[in-house]
Amino acid sequence: MTELGGFNDHIARIDLSGDDVQYEGIDEEDAEKYIGGRGLGVKYVFDQGPDVDPEGPENLLAFTNGPLTGTQAPMSGRIAVCTKSPLTGTVTDSHHGGWSGARLKWAGFDGLMFEGTADDPVYAYVEDGEVELRDASDLWGLGVHETMDRIEDEHEGAFGKNLSAMAIGPGGENGVKYACIVNEDDRASGRGGTGCVMGSKNLKAVVVKSGTRMPKPAKPETFTEGYQQAMQLITESDVTAPNEGGLSMYGTNVLMNLTEEMDGLPTRNAKYTSTHSEAEAEPDDVNIDAEKVSGENVRENILVNEPTCHSCPVACKKETEVKYERKGEELNVRGESYEYESAFALGPNSMNDDRDSIAVMIDMCNDLGMDTIEAGNMMAMAMEMTEEGKLDDLDDDLDWGDTEHMLDLLEEIAHRDSDLGDLLAKGARRVGDERNAHDNSLAVKGQTIPAYDPRAMKGMGIGYATSNRGACHLRGYTPSAEILGIPEKVDPTEWEGKGELCALFQDLHAISDSFDICKFNAFAEGIDEYVDQYNGMTGRDLTEDELMEAGDRIYTLERYYNNLAGFDGADDSLPGRFVDGHEEAIPGQGGMEGELCELDEMKQEYYDRRGWVDGVVPDERLEELGIDIGPGTGVSTGDSPAPADD
Repeated sequence: MTELGGFNDHIARIDLSGDDVQYEGIDEEDAEKYIGGRGLGVKYVFDQGPDVDPEGPENLLAFTNGPLTGTQAPMSGRIAVCTKSPLTGTVTDSHHGGWSGARLKWAGFDGLMFEGTADDPVYAYVEDGEVELRDASDLWGLGVHETMDRIEDEHEGAFGKNLSAMAIGPGGENGVKYACIVNEDDRASGRGGTGCVMGSKNLKAVVVKSGTRMPKPAKPETFTEGYQQAMQLITESDVTAPNEGGLSMYGTNVLMNLTEEMDGLPTRNAKYTSTHSEAEAEPDDVNIDAEKVSGENVRENILVNEPTCHSCPVACKKETEVKYERKGEELNVRGESYEYESAFALGPNSMNDDRDSIAVMIDMCNDLGMDTIEAGNMMAMAMEMTEEGKLDDLDDDLDWGDTEHMLDLLEEIAHRDSDLGDLLAKGARRVGDERNAHDNSLAVKGQTIPAYDPRAMKGMGIGYATSNRGACHLRGYTPSAEILGIPEKVDPTEWEGKGELCALFQDLHAISDSFDICKFNAFAEGIDEYVDQYNGMTGRDLTEDELMEAGDRIYTLERYYNNLAGFDGADDSLPGRFVDGHEEAIPGQGGMEGELCELDEMKQEYYDRRGWVDGVVPDERLEELGIDIGPGTGVSTGDSPAPADD
């Protein structure tokens, strides 16, 4: 058990196969070494062992909050979902905001651990420190939005008052490898296929009912000092200042015009580094303009509300409403939020600059329960494959920017009821294998890139390559320094120093994900504020170096899990079109003319910083960080990876 502040010392372990719920405390050493949220969730998944089928009953699906979740700490409304990914085969964690994490904490829990497979669809009902499994047969087959309506109708209370829910849609039910989990605020644990794992367990939803029982800090003065300093920095930041900063005014889509202007916006399945570069190179084709789908354009034309997550002064969510004609019917679509990465994947990367169609697609993905990034990128991949004749044997194909077909295809992917939809539901790696189309894929470890071109931002290049959950900007957000100049401006096209910069950001984000607070705090807060808020809440006396070591330990544990599952340095790769010296290389254009990623050089610098050997964690690093040798595997990494489990 743990007596650290910020914890309830209460975990539910739910065996869906046996319809059984057991309760346990949290090991004190684990709580100290892995913090909570992401770190503790990954530790539970690690303890389950890496040799599990992601869609099998042995795979663990862990919902975990952190010691700062649901507290007064700024942006502390997050929850982590940790599991083995069906998309990548790696360990994965995927977080969402809103109120789910806070309500789970207020309901008396630090985490819910689901294993096994229910015979029939069920949902978990959580209240007052107890979990009950209930029949979900009437919810199975429904979209997320109707599921939420029925849940709210069936329970006393209301969303936004004392109720929260996390559910899957048809995507998760039908085994789409990038299906996600979505809550009542359309906040999604989007990446890695967490919804696919949930669907494989016949678990439709997790419903949490609670009042507001905010944890009290063990050291109030220390916590208050950290909290006040954090709030001051947030209000003074050009990025996060309420009602003034770029993130507060335009949401994450403030980046659309910025990356376009610097030629760092992957376009036309990342053949080009901006929409204007594509237009210059392909003047005879239909061209697009990124500004039409920018945060500024959205705010001016279709913004209707700016709701917040728990304890957040920034309000980055941008709720939109559009009227859209589809198949002769005029639709009124209102949803949140018009995110940058979603707009990129469903927009410029797919050669689409129809702002309103993107809003509709985002809403559809939320309702169907699919990752917007992966769905958009899979369609861009299919567009390029169509252009090259690689889908000619199918009854269907997909042309660049064909919005009506894209809308139809999203439904076909979620329900897997067409040849093309079923194919794209498998994810980029499997499509590449089946269609000899790896050269059309933007995936790293099976997960496709978000909206930052690695030719223009070299830190993002090494970040994608070394991410433990596949291509991802949220493992180590180097654009903070490369675009925004936070904590200091660095040259985005310079590769030297980017391995070290990436590792630093990875460790910092491992800490914030384990607290579990929003990463956007890092545009203002630093390690000083982290230490004070963490020590104040838990009662510990960690130094900055000790907290940074915890971040390193968490990231290294994830890498060690992946090593045991068969991953090594060869998997720390990038799509060939981004890499200097690769036969498929496509140099950057415009302001990034000729730029490519010096991947080998950055990898070596990164491994040297981490103390890894060709992407593998040696035993001495495990010992230094206090990480135990893998559970039940009999494998010690040494200087070579473990054999693959499939």
